[in-house]
Amino acid sequence: MMQHDFHRRRAVVTGAGSGIGRATALALAWAGAIVVAVDTAEARLAAVERLGGSEIHALVTDITDPVAPAQILARAGGRVDVLINVAGIMDGFLAAHEVDDETWDRVLAVNLTAPQRLMRAVLPGMLEAGRGTIVNVASEAGLKGGCAGAAYTASKHGLVGLTRNTAFLYATKGIRVNAVAPGPVETGLRPDFKSSLAAERLPDLLKASTSGIATAEQIAEAVLWLAGPASGNVTGAILASDGGWSAA
Repeated sequence: MMQHDFHRRRAVVTGAGSGIGRATALALAWAGAIVVAVDTAEARLAAVERLGGSEIHALVTDITDPVAPAQILARAGGRVDVLINVAGIMDGFLAAHEVDDETWDRVLAVNLTAPQRLMRAVLPGMLEAGRGTIVNVASEAGLKGGCAGAAYTASKHGLVGLTRNTAFLYATKGIRVNAVAPGPVETGLRPDFKSSLAAERLPDLLKASTSGIATAEQIAEAVLWLAGPASGNVTGAILASDGGWSAA
């Protein structure tokens, strides 16, 4: 992994118990950041804490809880220099006529509303400091319509829009906001098709993407580049990290 310098920067990573969040939290800690690692899975966070050493500070909380942003900000000592919104959930590939209210509301709450609330919580401190970086983990589903179900696709399109809007409005304040849009990432999980329509329409497209399967560490590398000084003139970018899938 390339070297990045985040010496004593205060960072928050959601979804830090596994996958991209875990890889990102560890990479930031090894690059010198003080990392608040957020997840609902206590045992997984404890393992990340052991690997990351004293620079990882675990916080077990549900980011959809309205009090979570205040808890996270307090755990970070009242100021955040780097916010990485990774946590996200899928929707079973349910199409628009199939998705139930519970699934829709939960997916939007985790994938879009929670990142917005965390951004709202950290931005005043970034404005006061005159600097800060935010990286949202979006998805290829935020750029096209044929990667996931209706709720997940809507949530990631929304996250892309939130990223671009925030980047534009805060561009003159020393605050950069970008997103990574991964394609398939090797997590050991396989698509859970709860929709017969999606099972009919999507497998061929998803199969065509297999050449671009990434490791969590590869996505974390893209996240750190966007969050760090090497990308100092980059804001409002949606960086595809998909092995060329989006170029096809």
